[in-house]
Amino acid sequence: MLNLDSNNASAKPINCPICRTTGTYLFSKYDCSILYCQKCSHQFADIIPNNHHTQTVYGDHYFNSGGDGYPDYLGEAKLILDHGKRYAQLLKRYMDTGTILDVGAAAGFILQGFTQSGWQGKGIEPNAEMVNHDCKSLGLSVEVGSLETISTSDRYDLISMIQVMPHFFDLRQALSNAANITKPNGYWLIETWNRDSLTAKICGQHWHEYSPPSVLHWFSPNDLEQLATQFGFYKVICGRPSKWINGAHIKSLLRYKLERSRLGRLVINILSIIPDNLAIPYPAEDLFWILFQKAEAA
Repeated sequence: MLNLDSNNASAKPINCPICRTTGTYLFSKYDCSILYCQKCSHQFADIIPNNHHTQTVYGDHYFNSGGDGYPDYLGEAKLILDHGKRYAQLLKRYMDTGTILDVGAAAGFILQGFTQSGWQGKGIEPNAEMVNHDCKSLGLSVEVGSLETISTSDRYDLISMIQVMPHFFDLRQALSNAANITKPNGYWLIETWNRDSLTAKICGQHWHEYSPPSVLHWFSPNDLEQLATQFGFYKVICGRPSKWINGAHIKSLLRYKLERSRLGRLVINILSIIPDNLAIPYPAEDLFWILFQKAEAA
């Protein structure tokens, strides 16, 4: 449900999920108002998701139809698998291998990267077809569901949330559940987009991550740290990931974002010479990862 009136503002005020301050209208994107918090600067979509939001937005089309999703998620298997392995290697500096829950596991490649690096892993993913792939093709333990609705007696050393924080339809419920199933002194590994990055500031309203309704939140390291603190977690370290995408993905994303302008169509035509399977280092600096640890008293 989009709450939009003639002034692009919400008919019913929506509060910031971090500090509960009423959101202020910033601009509109794809017929959805983007709000920001004047207290903590967090940005969030003026959307009240219904019970079918996850299944609707992250259906099979999200992984196969391009646009603000993926043109062929399975086609990026090795790149995503290697991404998981890099994180597993990184975490060796801060913690021993143990049990992991991968949230938004998709086709399981991140989780597979961890399990191949010595972790015991499970996953949760709202798309049933992706879960079917995880279980049958990769032999992983992944269940259909979301972090907002998870119900389990299991406890984990690590909760990984790679590229899922902006998609939570109930952010506080998701993190409350994550805190409950994290072992004492356990960790959260989060990778997400940085709205305070130079790329985001230069692009303004045209930044590629302003893609509601699939993206509902836009974080900075500061407001994400403020949010984690409310659930008993403190920052260990923060950095920028090494990320690779294939030619088909970058062309699909640019087509979705630029095809409405004449210059954009020219750029798309020039980039069409890029082979679909060519691995390309992600060129911008608008991504960050952050590692949180659960405080002993939490």
